[in-house]
Amino acid sequence: MLLWFLGISFAAVWLVFRSPMLDYRLVLLGSVLPIGELVLGGPRLAHTLTFAVAVMFVVMLATQKRRLVRRRWISLAIGLMMHLVLDGSWTQRALFWWPFFGWSFGEMQVPELSRGLAVTVLQEAIGVGVLAWCWVRFDLRDPVNRRLFLTTGHLNRDLAQ
Repeated sequence: MLLWFLGISFAAVWLVFRSPMLDYRLVLLGSVLPIGELVLGGPRLAHTLTFAVAVMFVVMLATQKRRLVRRRWISLAIGLMMHLVLDGSWTQRALFWWPFFGWSFGEMQVPELSRGLAVTVLQEAIGVGVLAWCWVRFDLRDPVNRRLFLTTGHLNRDLAQ
């Protein structure tokens, strides 16, 4: 359930933005953060568009005239939005558009658990494959590239071309 979100989010954000300077660690964190709502027994705020937009709004407001800080923290909001796309939250109108169709989360099921075991296993296998592609594509085998990624979230500029 984690590898699907991590792999696809990492690769998709790279393929869309082509920025080695985003903080991909925060993209990855944002892509799995809503899964924490499993302990609450169902989807809550982190599975809503309202939450992802609010995080982006706070980042934009809090980082005015601080471009590098903004570039780092906007990555979290991007990861949250990737999660909404990848888990299919957008297919549950009351959840995705909360609170516009009511304030209650009711007895909704977490979207990540709504698929069968076979689909979940397939998604995880795809996630593993995409993460392996990222590992090779950004040469994370190299200790220097790996340290850059782990300490800053950035990718080697030379490899990102």
